[in-house]
Amino acid sequence: MLPWFTESSADRLIDVRDTSLSKLVRDDMLALILKGVLAPGQRISEPDVASRLQVSRVPVREALRELESSGLVVSRKHSGVFVRQLQPVEIRDLYQMRALLDGFAGRCAAGLPETRRAALLGLLNDSVAAMLQAAAQRDVQRYYSENLRFHWAIVESAGNRELTDSYRGIVQKLHLSRLKNLSQDFGMQASIDAHVEIVNAIRDSQALRCESLMASHVGEAYERLLDASQETPAAQEPAVPA
Repeated sequence: MLPWFTESSADRLIDVRDTSLSKLVRDDMLALILKGVLAPGQRISEPDVASRLQVSRVPVREALRELESSGLVVSRKHSGVFVRQLQPVEIRDLYQMRALLDGFAGRCAAGLPETRRAALLGLLNDSVAAMLQAAAQRDVQRYYSENLRFHWAIVESAGNRELTDSYRGIVQKLHLSRLKNLSQDFGMQASIDAHVEIVNAIRDSQALRCESLMASHVGEAYERLLDASQETPAAQEPAVPA
């Protein structure tokens, strides 16, 4: 589903040498959360996880603390640990941050040396073609996955580790808010048109235009999400600025 998606590590817990047990448990639970197997609002049972993976509860607790620090689960006193449910204001804030990061990544991508830019353009053109095919088949889940790969390719091309880590965390949290809506068309054709404009700006080395297009694209996606869900931002605050 996500471009950096890690399959469940349950089958990799045996004969692992150089990876901590808590990290493997974390990756397993992360995979289940991102797949929607552990749904937003659902309680995560430490004993059940430990029993399923045949580990003690210590690495499970450590894994849950890591997931909590990344904002994907929340611990409630005397109740347990639950998969995070994002509030409308949190979704708005995350889209605002994503717009900033996408814009920066777009500006970097348009300024890449010609050889690296050509390689990126090859990936992006293939991605747009896949999105067109998904849209023609009304395959929203496939389109959603390809859309994320398009943006991830641009973010990775910047070669900035802090950027990729921050971006991954934001998109993972936003993914929680989309799990119940992955069958809904939130404007695939409008989104494809924006992607084509972005590709053209990168091709023509228009760094500032690409930055603006990327930020506006994310803002428009947020507005379409609001329209589709018939929700309004908390306290009527503005949506993502272009």
